[in-house]
Amino acid sequence: MRRFSWLYLLAAAACTAAPAYAQAPPPIHGLTGTIATEATIKDEKKAANKIAVETKDGIEHVYDAAKGLKVHGGDQILADLKPGTTVVIHYSPDNTVQEIDRVGGDDGLRTTEGMATKIDRGKKEITIRYDNGKIEKLKLTDRAAADVGTNISPDTRIVVYYSTDARAKVTHYFKAVETK
Repeated sequence: MRRFSWLYLLAAAACTAAPAYAQAPPPIHGLTGTIATEATIKDEKKAANKIAVETKDGIEHVYDAAKGLKVHGGDQILADLKPGTTVVIHYSPDNTVQEIDRVGGDDGLRTTEGMATKIDRGKKEITIRYDNGKIEKLKLTDRAAADVGTNISPDTRIVVYYSTDARAKVTHYFKAVETK
């Protein structure tokens, strides 16, 4: 009888563990950092800790909000992001949002466009040449230096999303300009 109870307990544990493991998303090989995209807030479910956004191509995405989620620009509160607010979402491969940057308005990120002439991730700097010939160095955030624009090479036309502090412009996100 004692042997039977151990087998029963072992079988029950195996049956309950297998479905939980089967529901985990498959790993994306070669992708371990943070992904970022520009989107518009569709809805925010505070109780469920979910954020729904729509990208420029009209596709709606729902993300989980990470514990300690950072919201830049405005009141820095997730509930303050109203539908229609343009944001840059920084999320991990498991669709968990790590950081949200508000775009536009008084406190949000500003944008500029130019040619990337040098990206120095070690020094956390990006150098941009504008259409008027002016060249400017902008600082990169830690996340931008590590994860953003890894497919962008020098002499690529880019859009830069930046904030300004007392000392310099700080780049939070940049991407290649989409050609039409």
